Amino acid sequence: MSEETKNNYGASSITVLEGLEAVRMRPSMYIGDTGKKGLHHLVYEVVDNSIDEALAGYCNNIEVFINEDNSITVQDDGRGIPVDMHEKEGKSALEVVMTVLHAGGKFDKDSYKVSGGLHGVGVSCVNALSEHMTTQVHRNGKIYQQEYECGKPLYAVKEVGTSDHTGTTQNFLPDRTIFTLTTVYDYEVLAARLRELAFLNAGIRLTLTDRREKDETDNYKTETFYSEDGLREFVQYIDKARERLIEDVIHITTDKFNTPVDIAMIYNTSYNENVYSYVNNIHTIEGGTHLAGFRRGLTRTLKKYAEDNKLLEKLEKQKIEIDGNDFREGLTAVISIKVAEPQFEGQTKTKLGNNEVMGSVDQAVGEALGNYLEEHPKEAKTIVEKVILAATARHAARKARELVQRKSPLSGVGMPDKLADCSSRDPEKCEIFLVEGDSAGGTAKQGRSRQFQAILPLRGKILNVEKAMQHKVFESQEIRNIFTALGVTIGTEDDSKALNITKLRYHKVIIMTDADVDGSHIATLILTFFFRHMKELIENGYVYIATPPLSLCKKGKAEEYCWDDRQRQAFIDKYASGDDKGIHTQRYKGLGEMNETQLWDTTMNPENRTLRQITIENAAEADAIFSMLMGDDVAPRRDFIEKHATYAKIDA
Repeated sequence: MSEETKNNYGASSITVLEGLEAVRMRPSMYIGDTGKKGLHHLVYEVVDNSIDEALAGYCNNIEVFINEDNSITVQDDGRGIPVDMHEKEGKSALEVVMTVLHAGGKFDKDSYKVSGGLHGVGVSCVNALSEHMTTQVHRNGKIYQQEYECGKPLYAVKEVGTSDHTGTTQNFLPDRTIFTLTTVYDYEVLAARLRELAFLNAGIRLTLTDRREKDETDNYKTETFYSEDGLREFVQYIDKARERLIEDVIHITTDKFNTPVDIAMIYNTSYNENVYSYVNNIHTIEGGTHLAGFRRGLTRTLKKYAEDNKLLEKLEKQKIEIDGNDFREGLTAVISIKVAEPQFEGQTKTKLGNNEVMGSVDQAVGEALGNYLEEHPKEAKTIVEKVILAATARHAARKARELVQRKSPLSGVGMPDKLADCSSRDPEKCEIFLVEGDSAGGTAKQGRSRQFQAILPLRGKILNVEKAMQHKVFESQEIRNIFTALGVTIGTEDDSKALNITKLRYHKVIIMTDADVDGSHIATLILTFFFRHMKELIENGYVYIATPPLSLCKKGKAEEYCWDDRQRQAFIDKYASGDDKGIHTQRYKGLGEMNETQLWDTTMNPENRTLRQITIENAAEADAIFSMLMGDDVAPRRDFIEKHATYAKIDA
């Protein structure tokens, strides 16, 4: 800044952003980011408005359409946004809602007792970030309409027809100058969220239709999500591929402790805890007071029952103290509460901070679970026996875990023999490749940049942690090598399963396997391990999958790497007019078949490679998929593969 500029700093230097300009200038402040996640968040904001109408008792059906141009239409049968004149603003209430931040019925507790949406910016934010948006309101027997460009009205609200029903229809096209990475909607991502909302709001029908593709009967792809039993069905959906420990779903629903509490829980024979918490339909990924209250009530009630019935004598003889984690091993639960004034905190603003909620949830769980245990002694004994087994296994796991972290990873002593480390010690600049097999590992070591790339070869297929007890996980040499190489530790006084990533040595953990069925299986095994035991790495965006090419196509001097059969066919069409005569195709059955230069050029060079970052768009959905893919039940796994693997060859 020049001296002249400094001296001229005054009132004229202060910029005032009017209307929705602030949203357009700093969109990430309002929707998280301008990538795929933020793009889909626009849909959630509009759908949340319709869900709020449903929670208030005025809406039963919500329809979402992905249109051919990747615009979105959301319509509901609620009351319709008010269109009468807003006294303070001097214009239609509809225009106020659509063009003014923090304006809407959610702020009037007489209109909505509780509401979803994390930041309260809602549909006006969507309007600001859309090239074009059209709102139609069916109300008072008439249809009212207003259109906008980049959040600015094109005309005043006008009457365009008559109607025999009520509701609101929103159509918006995301602004390509803001969403520069992609404006293409992912059907599966939207379907997962609508399915989740249907479970969280029993009795509401949500429909998703994709107008971009038709099936063989010339119909659009469409799904309807509806749940009669709500959370009871939700935990059954998440747990459908696991073997149940008890047949019952324990369902707790009450509002007599000042906070409406809805909890469904089930025990299975696995060794993982899977608890998902929601506040006003928002997934609180960092937990909060409602989760703490649930855990406290569960531990207190189960422990009291076990002690009163003298079921812990075996552990007392072995001098093994019971731990809160033991009561949650093999537990799948969904917690959903409604709070009029939620206070969110934490890094992602998805951790509930309302202190009064902890006691309400604790009391609700204690009373309902206590009654269930007394009324079902057989099931209660089965659960306690599972707890005892978990405590015994945890005791064994502690000894195995000590092998993982006996020596400090930062000292460089005790590092895995096969690890070829990088010279840089700045985690933000360093990356580690987890490579399938010694052969590919050797090629990767030769081709890498030693400055910032480390290589850790893994022998064969690592342990399937989905079906392994915790101490077996830490007894696995390959898994111990991963923990040691990454520099993370596990276990604290408060939580023996907590992961400490403060000393993580690499901020890119890249899974690099062969581009074949075995390679995909190994990658899935590693991802399952990360999801179950190092989920924090995924949540922080540190986990990636490398994408090596399937083949190298040549004709004369022309050559191109191809990552799938479509690219290979495109090469044939370009250089041989659709006939593969004279085309030489070198198939790469494994990473080891490429030399170090080819591997660097195609898969490891940051300037050329394609890395797929692993994210968790919907944790409950991911949980169900991992348990289905890596569990014992074959039928749902085959159905999933047939639906999603376009080019897969499936054995009968």
